[in-house]
Amino acid sequence: MSLENLHKWAFFYFSPAFSPEQNTVINRNQAGTCEMITVGFDPSAKTDGSVIELALQLKAEGVQFIELCGGFGPTWTTKINEVLNYEIPVGAVMYGPEFRQPLFEIMQ
Repeated sequence: MSLENLHKWAFFYFSPAFSPEQNTVINRNQAGTCEMITVGFDPSAKTDGSVIELALQLKAEGVQFIELCGGFGPTWTTKINEVLNYEIPVGAVMYGPEFRQPLFEIMQ
Protein backbone atom coordinates (compact mmCIF):
# COMPACT_ATOMS: atom_id res chain seq x y z
CA MET A 1 0.00 0.00 0.00
CA SER A 2 1.35 3.39 -0.98
CA LEU A 3 0.26 6.46 0.94
CA GLU A 4 2.14 8.99 -1.17
CA ASN A 5 -1.04 11.07 -1.62
CA LEU A 6 -1.51 11.46 2.13
CA HIS A 7 -0.12 14.83 3.26
CA LYS A 8 -2.26 16.14 6.12
CA TRP A 9 -4.88 14.62 8.39
CA ALA A 10 -6.36 15.12 11.86
CA PHE A 11 -7.55 13.07 14.83
CA PHE A 12 -9.97 14.54 17.41
CA TYR A 13 -10.39 13.01 20.87
CA PHE A 14 -11.99 13.79 24.23
CA SER A 15 -10.22 14.08 27.56
CA PRO A 16 -11.26 16.02 30.69
CA ALA A 17 -10.06 19.64 30.77
CA PHE A 18 -8.33 19.38 27.38
CA SER A 19 -8.59 22.16 24.80
CA PRO A 20 -7.37 22.70 21.24
CA GLU A 21 -5.32 25.67 22.48
CA GLN A 22 -3.37 23.55 24.98
CA ASN A 23 -3.67 20.04 23.56
CA THR A 24 -2.91 20.12 19.87
CA VAL A 25 0.09 18.17 18.65
CA ILE A 26 1.42 18.23 15.10
CA ASN A 27 3.54 15.25 14.09
CA ARG A 28 5.46 15.34 10.80
CA ASN A 29 7.31 12.56 9.08
CA GLN A 30 11.07 12.93 8.65
CA ALA A 31 10.74 14.08 5.05
CA GLY A 32 8.18 16.73 6.03
CA THR A 33 5.72 15.42 3.47
CA CYS A 34 2.96 14.31 5.85
CA GLU A 35 1.56 15.73 9.05
CA MET A 36 -0.89 14.35 11.56
CA ILE A 37 -2.69 16.82 13.81
CA THR A 38 -4.09 15.43 17.06
CA VAL A 39 -6.50 17.66 18.95
CA GLY A 40 -7.88 17.12 22.44
CA PHE A 41 -11.25 18.51 23.49
CA ASP A 42 -13.01 18.59 26.82
CA PRO A 43 -16.34 16.73 26.46
CA SER A 44 -18.12 20.08 26.91
CA ALA A 45 -16.92 20.91 23.39
CA LYS A 46 -19.98 19.02 22.17
CA THR A 47 -22.04 22.04 23.24
CA ASP A 48 -19.75 25.02 22.70
CA GLY A 49 -19.21 24.76 18.93
CA SER A 50 -15.42 24.43 19.09
CA VAL A 51 -15.37 21.00 17.42
CA ILE A 52 -17.26 22.33 14.40
CA GLU A 53 -15.15 25.51 14.25
CA LEU A 54 -11.90 23.57 14.24
CA ALA A 55 -13.13 21.05 11.66
CA LEU A 56 -13.99 23.93 9.32
CA GLN A 57 -10.64 25.62 9.96
CA LEU A 58 -8.61 22.47 9.34
CA LYS A 59 -10.53 21.72 6.14
CA ALA A 60 -9.72 25.25 4.93
CA GLU A 61 -6.06 24.60 5.81
CA GLY A 62 -5.93 21.51 3.61
CA VAL A 63 -6.63 18.60 5.96
CA GLN A 64 -7.54 15.63 3.77
CA PHE A 65 -9.59 13.72 6.34
CA ILE A 66 -10.58 13.81 10.01
CA GLU A 67 -10.78 10.77 12.27
CA LEU A 68 -12.84 11.01 15.47
CA CYS A 69 -12.35 9.00 18.66
CA GLY A 70 -15.16 6.64 19.58
CA GLY A 71 -16.45 9.08 22.20
CA PHE A 72 -17.86 11.28 19.44
CA GLY A 73 -20.25 8.55 18.31
CA PRO A 74 -22.21 8.37 15.06
CA THR A 75 -24.23 11.54 15.69
CA TRP A 76 -21.14 13.75 15.78
CA THR A 77 -19.58 11.96 12.83
CA THR A 78 -22.67 12.84 10.82
CA LYS A 79 -22.81 16.44 12.13
CA ILE A 80 -19.23 17.15 11.13
CA ASN A 81 -19.66 15.50 7.72
CA GLU A 82 -22.74 17.66 7.10
CA VAL A 83 -21.02 20.90 8.17
CA LEU A 84 -18.11 20.07 5.85
CA ASN A 85 -20.58 19.24 3.04
CA TYR A 86 -19.04 15.76 2.79
CA GLU A 87 -16.09 17.38 0.96
CA ILE A 88 -13.49 15.48 3.00
CA PRO A 89 -13.93 12.12 4.73
CA VAL A 90 -14.83 12.22 8.42
CA GLY A 91 -14.80 8.84 10.12
CA ALA A 92 -14.83 7.44 13.62
CA VAL A 93 -13.05 4.79 15.61
CA MET A 94 -15.62 2.14 16.46
CA TYR A 95 -15.79 -0.32 19.32
CA GLY A 96 -17.51 -3.69 19.32
CA PRO A 97 -20.84 -4.11 21.11
CA GLU A 98 -19.11 -5.72 24.08
CA PHE A 99 -17.42 -2.40 24.84
CA ARG A 100 -20.43 -0.08 24.55
CA GLN A 101 -21.33 -0.14 28.24
CA PRO A 102 -17.76 0.22 29.59
CA LEU A 103 -17.08 3.05 27.13
CA PHE A 104 -20.35 4.76 28.04
CA GLU A 105 -19.41 4.59 31.73
CA ILE A 106 -16.03 6.20 31.02
CA MET A 107 -17.30 8.87 28.62
CA GLN A 108 -20.51 10.02 30.33
